[in-house]
Amino acid sequence: MSDTGTGTEAEALPREEAAAPLLPGPGQPPGSGPGATAAVGTPPEPAGSGEPPGLGSFLARAAAATAVLTVLGAVLGLVRDQAIARYFGASDASDAFLIAWTVPEMAATLLIEDGMALLLVPAFSLALTRRADAEAAKGAEAAGGPVPDPVRELVAATLPRLCVGLMAGAALLMAGAPWVVGVLAPGLADPALAVDCTRLTAVTVLTFGITGYFSAALRAHRSFLPPAGVYVAYNIGIIGMTLALHSVWGVRAAAAGVAVGSLLMILTQLPTFLRLLPLARPRFRRLGKRVPRTAPLLGVAVLAPVVLFVVSRQSQVLVERFLASTLPAGAISHLNYAQKVAQMPMVLSLMICTVTFPVVARAMADGNHVKARQRVERDLALAGMVVLLGTAVVLGYAPQIIEVLFQRGAFDTADTAATAQVMRVYAAGLLGHCLVGALSRPFFSSGRPTWFPAFAMGTGLLVTTGAGYALTYRFGVDGIATANAIGISTTALLLLMGLGTRVVPIRARAVAVSLGRLAGAALVAGAAGWAAAPLLPDAVLSLAAGCVLVPAAFFLTGLALRSPEVVSLLALIRRRFTDGR
Repeated sequence: MSDTGTGTEAEALPREEAAAPLLPGPGQPPGSGPGATAAVGTPPEPAGSGEPPGLGSFLARAAAATAVLTVLGAVLGLVRDQAIARYFGASDASDAFLIAWTVPEMAATLLIEDGMALLLVPAFSLALTRRADAEAAKGAEAAGGPVPDPVRELVAATLPRLCVGLMAGAALLMAGAPWVVGVLAPGLADPALAVDCTRLTAVTVLTFGITGYFSAALRAHRSFLPPAGVYVAYNIGIIGMTLALHSVWGVRAAAAGVAVGSLLMILTQLPTFLRLLPLARPRFRRLGKRVPRTAPLLGVAVLAPVVLFVVSRQSQVLVERFLASTLPAGAISHLNYAQKVAQMPMVLSLMICTVTFPVVARAMADGNHVKARQRVERDLALAGMVVLLGTAVVLGYAPQIIEVLFQRGAFDTADTAATAQVMRVYAAGLLGHCLVGALSRPFFSSGRPTWFPAFAMGTGLLVTTGAGYALTYRFGVDGIATANAIGISTTALLLLMGLGTRVVPIRARAVAVSLGRLAGAALVAGAAGWAAAPLLPDAVLSLAAGCVLVPAAFFLTGLALRSPEVVSLLALIRRRFTDGR
């Protein structure tokens, strides 16, 4: 199954295909088509306005492999959090580490997950398009001298300067760590410990930047496995250092693990990066029409809107921790554990958009807005279904999830109850977080300056800040989580309304109706889980039963509400089993 290139063909697509873009279509087995050997391979380049045969199944395999590594990284992240909770509980020490962890969290969002990808995936996609044009002309008669490879030109123009700038940023952060801690958490009981941890984690400004650069380049080349594995390496570094040195360095061992893990992230991608972008500089010959020498420059006009958007998005965490620092010790830790677990469904849902973002960027580079619209609408529907199913599980079984994952050592039943309550409140904003991540990518896919995402995110940040100040005094950490949900949902609504009129002409009303039906199914399934969870006193057994009950309730309610995504997915599953006979 592949996207089509004309409006007529788009309207003729079967509903099953429109709702499940990453699943192979009828008669297209999962292992068929070019690039079927591994998700790290590269399928053929598009010809004209269409897509290569087998691209749909390649994306399905890439998304599946990415999801597996993402789940593995998330599991190791839970092990990491369990180790920190076991040795340091929800205390002044864990709060100090989490304040220092704000630096790598901000750096990861800006340099790996969003900022670098939003800038470089479109740039590399355009460079690859120009390389393909030059390669197609290699066999013709030359009318001029050789010209450099556009991809190599892009790397040479951006990577050295990026490294110098990031090194300077890391050095400044180390020197200014006391000021940073004072701004982030003025009410912290032990600022000296937080300063030490911040200096240890400051190296991530450099290492995460290189990691993000490699990830964007590899994804543009449709190589997804190494970028998906970086958080596996990262968490292994943190866990290893924490277990080995916690008795000697205390919570500083975890901060040192952040630095070690960030170096492992680079090493995870370096071999593939060097293979796809070798040191040799291939050259193509000019024909009568000059081949552009470089990919678009990543100047201030393009860079500033992306940076402002990403910083505004991550600043929601800064607002939360600033407000929580005025509450009793452990409040920051409760927020952190709740947020990390609650956002797992959102992270998994965005793997779909991560894999398809290069496809959208390539379609925009080719001027094929119809194909871009089809891809975006399908991704929103599928990502919404994944995140809302996860939301239902969180709503129904938050206490059991926290008890199974964290209740041991210094993390007691009171911490479990407080964290579970916050996690349920966070769940109200999961769809908003998913939509912001999914909708922001098409805005930046054209490589042209656009300020609307920064405006939408800034508006949401103002809402979060205002609601946080209004609710924290009365409701404590629950008020902070509520403010987060309100602010991010505001941003998602603005992005949904603005995308269709500014970049990709999606049908915003149809998307909203579809997501509304899925949200109704999630509410019913979550309520069913909430009611059934206390019936089994053992947390493990209760959670295992919920993993069956909640999806069943979700899909049955989706059928009753006539959700196209649920109907299409179940029809596709039934067809697969029927064809298997």
